[in-house]
Amino acid sequence: MYRILEILRREQGFLSGQDIGEQLRISRAAVWKGIKKLREEGYEIEAVTNKGYRLILHDTMYNEKEIAQGLSTKKLGRTICFYKETTTTNGCLREIALDGGDEGTIAVAERMTAGRGRRGRHWEAPAGSGIWMSILLRPNIFPSEASVLTLLAGLAVCQALEAETGLSPKIKWPNDILLNEKKLVGILTEMDCEMQQTHFVIVGIGINVNTTEFPEGLGDIATSLYLESGRTFSRKNILQRVLVNFESLYEEFIASHSSFAPFLFRYKEKCSTINQEVKVLGKETFFAQAVDITPEGELVVIRKDNGKQEVVFSGEVSIRGGKQGE
Repeated sequence: MYRILEILRREQGFLSGQDIGEQLRISRAAVWKGIKKLREEGYEIEAVTNKGYRLILHDTMYNEKEIAQGLSTKKLGRTICFYKETTTTNGCLREIALDGGDEGTIAVAERMTAGRGRRGRHWEAPAGSGIWMSILLRPNIFPSEASVLTLLAGLAVCQALEAETGLSPKIKWPNDILLNEKKLVGILTEMDCEMQQTHFVIVGIGINVNTTEFPEGLGDIATSLYLESGRTFSRKNILQRVLVNFESLYEEFIASHSSFAPFLFRYKEKCSTINQEVKVLGKETFFAQAVDITPEGELVVIRKDNGKQEVVFSGEVSIRGGKQGE
């Protein structure tokens, strides 16, 4: 059926079933069956007697074929595993990675049933409203350097959303993106490694695009592009832009021998955590003032209890007094 789709996509007007059949060397009955399947996939195909079929494309179409159409990356997204429903895209991609999947493979879900949020909290990603995607990377880096990929993903998403929507989201170090102090994007990075070797890294990205409402208890801390702008957006266009931006940053990262320093100025421009009072949650919980980001991508804070400067390598940081606080 996808060969029929490509023929209809190339044609500006109507194309008869006979013409399609001749191009594909199939019967008119087979053409009709293909048209029916495409309609079941959600494609709008107009049929007019004595004229034939015409494809009517919408930006709302969201599947493997549409995501691949026009994608200009060299590696990221060249292999797409699309799921109408799954538990988590990170979990799906991990199985693919362990089975030898190529770098750049992405897993995309229309709906997720076992997403993981802050501190491992369970949440469901509803169908038709957001981008739930994971990207497989196989960088030749030390495991200690992999956390930088989370920061680069955040920068790529932030830049993509600004370009596609005209809005001005900000990064909350290390793995959230906020809009008007509410969570818009979550990033979850996982890896498979040994002491000195990284086998693969999976970067999971969840973006609330056209979500119109959130369950009770989430409305005060979460938001979507639709809720902030009153407009709907093409998930395909945003996803493609994220992949293009992330691939460019990833290539730069590898070329710089896994250094975050070349990205420091760009990241700090988009980071809302600097100069905020924060609560650091890790092996030890304490309050502090965030003051800077190091060239290694770590957060520099000044503790409230003893006034000492400290570098936060990992863990969760809540911005005190904001909607992303406790």
